[in-house]
Amino acid sequence: MKFPRATRQAMALNPNGIIINGFDAVEQAPAMKGAMDAKIPFVSWHAGPGVGPLAEAGVFANVTTDPMQVSTAAAMWAFIDGEGKPGCIYFTDSTYAIAIAKAKKMQEVIEKLGGTTVEWVDTPIAETSQRMPQLTTSLLHKRGAKWTHSLAINDLYFDFMGPSLASAGLKGSDRPTNVSAGDGSESAYQRIRTGGFQAATVAEPLNLQGWQLVDELNRAMAGEKWSGYVSPLHVVTKANVEFDGGPKNGFDPGNGYQDAYKKIWGKM
Repeated sequence: MKFPRATRQAMALNPNGIIINGFDAVEQAPAMKGAMDAKIPFVSWHAGPGVGPLAEAGVFANVTTDPMQVSTAAAMWAFIDGEGKPGCIYFTDSTYAIAIAKAKKMQEVIEKLGGTTVEWVDTPIAETSQRMPQLTTSLLHKRGAKWTHSLAINDLYFDFMGPSLASAGLKGSDRPTNVSAGDGSESAYQRIRTGGFQAATVAEPLNLQGWQLVDELNRAMAGEKWSGYVSPLHVVTKANVEFDGGPKNGFDPGNGYQDAYKKIWGKM
């Protein structure tokens, strides 16, 4: 569903608050104007490159891990894995400001440490199933051994890369080594566990973030300030894939956060 249409439908329900997921809040600010004028609080998930309030879009709090920390962690892992000489191809999607910011940060970290940028690939996340198989084959022919590491802003890019790498005679543990700066999807966990063309992902605690979205909306409606909480990231590799939710193929910290939120809500 298009965002403006979804916003109109939400407004028709006379809500006390709205949660938006995965839309660029700044780009979609005109569609949100009606709710802003009505002083209906917005909280969001992955709606921009920043954590917390997005004043220009009227968002009370944007819930996400710090995307720059995520990108830095992914790049540093690739640099170490590449023994100080990784040749990196970056996969991003210019449709989203946060995607460009994350890819630029990875490139900045790699080059500052002494690694090499082999290529920058801008291809839509929504079209990975159609584009990645042929794109992977083309990059292998074009870049060869110079391409030692893939750094993608999302695990989805690797969902459709494996068959092309296998067709080229590569094993799951061969170069290029695939590293994702985001999500920690079920398929990514399975690839990491089995050595299937992905070595690491910087996973986000999606369930925890859902609880935080509810908490931030509670705070907005109660006239409180946003919590200031930034959810933790987790670099998932084969060595630690079975911890903190790993058996269920996701990052879910075993720190009792649900009980902590219930305690907060009981006081509000």
